[in-house]
Amino acid sequence: MKEKELFKKIYAVGKMLGMPVYVVGGYIRDSILGIKGKDIDFVIVGDAMKFADTLKSELKLKQLVRYARFGTFMTHYMGFNLEFVNARAESYSEDSRKPQTKQADLMADLSRRDFTINTLVMDISDEKYGEIIDIYNGRGDLRKGIIKTPLEADKTFNDDPLRMMRAIRFATRFEFKIDKKVFEAIKKNAARLSIISTERIQDELNKILLSDHPSLGIDLLEESALLAEFLPEFSELKGVDQKQEFHHKDVFYHTLEVIDNLSRVTKDLKLLLAGLLHDIAKPKTKRFIEGSGWTFHGHEVVGERMASAILKRLKYSNEIIQFVKKLVRMHLRPMALISDEVTDSAIRRLLFLAGDDFEELMILCRADITSKNPARVKKYLQNYDQLLEKIVRVEERDRMRNFQPPVKGEEIMEIFQSKPGPLIGKVKKFVLEAILDGQVPNEHDACIRLIMDNRHKFISDQ
Repeated sequence: MKEKELFKKIYAVGKMLGMPVYVVGGYIRDSILGIKGKDIDFVIVGDAMKFADTLKSELKLKQLVRYARFGTFMTHYMGFNLEFVNARAESYSEDSRKPQTKQADLMADLSRRDFTINTLVMDISDEKYGEIIDIYNGRGDLRKGIIKTPLEADKTFNDDPLRMMRAIRFATRFEFKIDKKVFEAIKKNAARLSIISTERIQDELNKILLSDHPSLGIDLLEESALLAEFLPEFSELKGVDQKQEFHHKDVFYHTLEVIDNLSRVTKDLKLLLAGLLHDIAKPKTKRFIEGSGWTFHGHEVVGERMASAILKRLKYSNEIIQFVKKLVRMHLRPMALISDEVTDSAIRRLLFLAGDDFEELMILCRADITSKNPARVKKYLQNYDQLLEKIVRVEERDRMRNFQPPVKGEEIMEIFQSKPGPLIGKVKKFVLEAILDGQVPNEHDACIRLIMDNRHKFISDQ
């Protein structure tokens, strides 16, 4: 077994230095659950930096990253990601997440960990190899499928408030229950999340979204009051009713279904974020019209601006922000084209606007169908399939995706004997609209003839 060979090498270094070393936490938890992983954590009872020097020499490691202040180092070896940390005790001030740490024994180290299921320790010594140290009944809680803290929950969450989000992330990942007292402590301490860096909060949110059933986590974040601390706009979706013909739940629970639908077909974070935020502006655009019921006119336009602001606040990359903005803005367009009378011009415009993100847009639109009426769902999915067939035919003929003008600006300047300026932009726009409307094929020579035939219009405008 590859892991056993690895553990024996690491134990040998500890023995050489007189420092006990153990496997701890997630690797053992996941192994018990039948999950294979590449990340392995070790706890060293001794000086981790001295251990790092010897380990690097003995295993001939090329790279080793140290965080001496925290007694931690990381490396990659035999295909595994390895992290080592001193056994330590920690203390915190009330307004800071930065701990004061000191070396301690193994038992003190385990008591400071987040959840009982992460306190499991495996002995890798020659004498006791494979024995599990389980002082907080972590194996029992794994069997029961419950998230509990090793110490009193208020203390655990006060020490590191991000652990409240981690509790929800683990409950979501494993579909476990959170112990009632632990959950009450989360609700009580939710406001303390404010001292945690945005980057750490974003990382936990991402892991929840990338789970197999992300709606479980988002619902728990809302119920625990954590969601309102970093994404209050989403909490506001609760209780916002929609037309029953299309949606059987309010916007909050409709959106949870959408992200679960997406999760079944993709683990693309930016697409899941688009699903999370696609209806974010419905509370702001909600209007009641007699005879029609509740409407949300323009929610895609307002939603684009809101999604941008939210993702910037949560420090997502510009690439993700631009993608989500685009899909939020466009998520209603394919639905508007589901008709036997849809024109090729409308399809060309959709392809032009969607560009490289067309497939992701269609995935989001299909996920957005959440009616509990199976016949209605089947009908809309069939309509999307028929629309896709039309789109494929138009795309093969007109090549509108990632459209590149068939006539370059330099050619237009030569035709009009003009320098760069507004005229060139007007001609380019004229050609684009003519292609989208089907007046001219997306071909160089045909577009040149179109410009020449209409040259007089542009000259008279100057």
